[in-house]
Amino acid sequence: MASAAEQLASNLNFSTFSKATDLKKRLWFTLGALLVYRLGTYIPLPGLNPDAFAQAFRGQSGGILGLFNMFSGGAVERMAIFALGIMPYISASIIVQLMTSVIPALEQLKKEGEQGRKIINQYTRYGTVLLGTVQAYAISVGLESGNGLVADPGWFFRVSTVISLLGGTMFLMWLGEQITSRGIGNGISLIIFAGIVAHLPTALAGTLELGRTGALSTPLILFLIVMIVAVIALIVFVERAQRRLLIQYPKRQVGNRMYQGDTSHLPLKLNTAGVIPAIFASSLLLLPATLAGFANSANMPAWATAIVSALGHGKPLYMALYAAMIAFFAFFYTAIVFNPKETADNLKKHGGFILGIRPGERTAEYIDYVLTRITVLGAIYLIFVCILPEFLIAQTGVPFYLGGTSLLIVVSVTLDTVAQIQGHLIAQQYEGLIRKSKLRGGKRGR
Repeated sequence: MASAAEQLASNLNFSTFSKATDLKKRLWFTLGALLVYRLGTYIPLPGLNPDAFAQAFRGQSGGILGLFNMFSGGAVERMAIFALGIMPYISASIIVQLMTSVIPALEQLKKEGEQGRKIINQYTRYGTVLLGTVQAYAISVGLESGNGLVADPGWFFRVSTVISLLGGTMFLMWLGEQITSRGIGNGISLIIFAGIVAHLPTALAGTLELGRTGALSTPLILFLIVMIVAVIALIVFVERAQRRLLIQYPKRQVGNRMYQGDTSHLPLKLNTAGVIPAIFASSLLLLPATLAGFANSANMPAWATAIVSALGHGKPLYMALYAAMIAFFAFFYTAIVFNPKETADNLKKHGGFILGIRPGERTAEYIDYVLTRITVLGAIYLIFVCILPEFLIAQTGVPFYLGGTSLLIVVSVTLDTVAQIQGHLIAQQYEGLIRKSKLRGGKRGR
């Protein structure tokens, strides 16, 4: 089966694209919205000394601040109004998903269709405001504790910082929703994608500079390029991989006519959890190093210093915990987003069944059996993609932006966006065929 990119390449020509007026409008709107986002990452917070903060950030760029800086498109290192990025919204979405599987009232809302989804989205926005306020206030207090970072510390600076950072997050949330409805692709994912891609040229230039100065050998740089291409190919293959369960529908009689039973497929993705396990595992592992960086190392106990040292990039303990956390979150998040019992009940209501499996509880057990085994493969794939770049980063000093998490996000968002562009082009061609058939029918009628 041809991929979305291959189908797009076969159907894309200047004639087809020139006629797709709606697609062009959506593409221009998406590019304009991402440009607005990139401009916002250069607007600094009021009352902050940018030079002093940049110097302080360089000492913490290897911790969790570096991860957040990657997702925010460099806004953290400049402490811009978009420094919180879209992460509070993503965290609130995950928390609401967790609560949906635990609280019966939210689970019922989820089953009510579009109306229930709107209410859940509203709860997610409320959660974003709450998380964003807490995080923004913590950032303002942390900035005041730094030497010479804030010109006039006090409540006025704290309130202005909270309003600026929270306003930036809420604007990005609104901008992402506008991209989703009026542009191309998932708006939230594209905002993160734009932040990562904006730093890729700098990362590549830094790698080439290391080669020019002799810190990296030319064969090693060529090996890194080949490895990145191979990892991207692996991500494309696995992200499109599915285990399809054959669903059979019985024959049905309408009046005096007997209709043959239909067959369909229940697709189970090999990596149902997506990039969430890698993000969660990275955040948790980088947190101790970040806290230690803000604390006074002279006053830290010996055991704390040993733990922070053992959790450095490339260390055996760091690698082992990183792999274990990725595997845990892969299973955990898959269990949240996919409910085999609910899927089996829906199949039973519509008369569908898996050949050789009794509808109802047995079907749910079988789906869970298959999902567990493909999730094992998905977790192994995530561990490999994330651990290999981390090892190379620790051994060779390659820039942080070439990590497995960034590659996963970039490739996944690209695939989704290409698929949506392909869908618009096919719809444009389909509408053109319908118009031609109507014109031909009208001519024949005359």
